[in-house]
Amino acid sequence: RNTHAVVVVYKGQIVAEKYAKNIYPSTPLLGWSMTKSVTNALVGILVNDGKLNINEPAPVAVWKEQGDPRGKITLDQMMRMSSGLEFGEVYGPFADATYMFYASKSMANYAASKPLQFEPDTKWAYSSGTTNIIARIVRDQVGGTLVDVYNFSRQRLFDKLAMNSFVIEPDPSGSFVGSSYGFGTARDWARFGLLYQNDGVWNGERILPEGWVKYSTTPTPVAPKGEYGSQIWLNAGAKDDPSNKVFPSLPNDLYYMSGFNQQIVAVIPSRDIVVVRLGVTLDNAWSSDQFIKQVLDCIE
Repeated sequence: RNTHAVVVVYKGQIVAEKYAKNIYPSTPLLGWSMTKSVTNALVGILVNDGKLNINEPAPVAVWKEQGDPRGKITLDQMMRMSSGLEFGEVYGPFADATYMFYASKSMANYAASKPLQFEPDTKWAYSSGTTNIIARIVRDQVGGTLVDVYNFSRQRLFDKLAMNSFVIEPDPSGSFVGSSYGFGTARDWARFGLLYQNDGVWNGERILPEGWVKYSTTPTPVAPKGEYGSQIWLNAGAKDDPSNKVFPSLPNDLYYMSGFNQQIVAVIPSRDIVVVRLGVTLDNAWSSDQFIKQVLDCIE
């Protein structure tokens, strides 16, 4: 199944940890779309600083021309993947995601050039393009250069959590790829999960605004199964049937960071547990639902 690393944190302490051959506790591993949740944290810090307001139109320069309907899209709608922007999260020849990641100089420019396909807040559609626009907004708000955003992320987030390995790689334009290119050790990914389990507080210091974790883990109204909050996946279930959820065997209060090839940082507040799994599973051989259920059974 190509699992590279597993870390289980119970009541704030590592109770289980295992690595594949040639993978170590010091090995940074790619989280793919789990990086979106790190982008959520950086936005939260800027909201706390008063530099961003999620309920105002997103500060995207090319949308500001008079009569452009995209100019009304709020940062909240982008964070919740309900902006209405056209973007196909498909990985194949000539698809949006493939072109953005592997053929565009600026991923944010590519995504921001897409037209409005739906009225905002009427349809939920997962989009790495939207997150990369948000990443550039973060960069611009902290000074406008890659050095600025590197220093900001280190000083305000990674260093405070002792996420010493963590880095988010940039695209050729110098904007960090907030949708996908985050690397960190399994322990650093666990630390990030613990930050959210602790309501954004670390060692007594509030890193994220009060109420930010609740906002981030509240289901997006148009997500069919209540499966998405603000750059974070949920197991809340459908409004009319909470049992209709992504992970049937796991509690409804589970929220998680999820990435390609079955990366996951799962946080279950009711069980005081964080489970990290990193690997390169290329098929359906890995079941996070089954694995985390077995971990919960072992602890019980």
